[in-house]
Amino acid sequence: MQSIPVLKVVVAGDGNVGKTSLIRRFCEEKFEHSRLATIGVDFQTKIVPLPAGEVKLSIWDMAGQKRFKDVRAGFYRGSRATVLVYDLTIAESLINLYRWYLEIKRILPDQRFIVVGNKSDLSEVTYEWAGVRLARTIDAAYLRTSALTGEGVDHLFHILALVASHS
Repeated sequence: MQSIPVLKVVVAGDGNVGKTSLIRRFCEEKFEHSRLATIGVDFQTKIVPLPAGEVKLSIWDMAGQKRFKDVRAGFYRGSRATVLVYDLTIAESLINLYRWYLEIKRILPDQRFIVVGNKSDLSEVTYEWAGVRLARTIDAAYLRTSALTGEGVDHLFHILALVASHS
């Protein structure tokens, strides 16, 4: 029996942008409207089929609050790719995404990234163009998702698995 490779990946971004909701939608196929903030870090795993064979994603959900910055640094090590998530309706969450990028790049200079605009189900989506621009600036893919409806979620984690498997 062949063992399945485990690929550590990170999901980062400000609090309340939907990081945990995206991960739960993917791993547990459910959405919870009210959630407690992640404390420090949380993680889940899920097997993802790829053309070259299955991989197990170990998905590390980073707490978005500034008070956890010092704790997060150690959790980045060993990850193969990072999803940077922002809320499509909140400019500040996008502005802060570049800070997240720099925080991770300091520890993992060769890290690969995917920029994700989440909450596409909301009618006041206004900051997608700027997310696309940030993704181009940092040489990352850009994806749009909704943890509520599931739009783009499976695609996101499939792309993440591909990126992580080639790192």
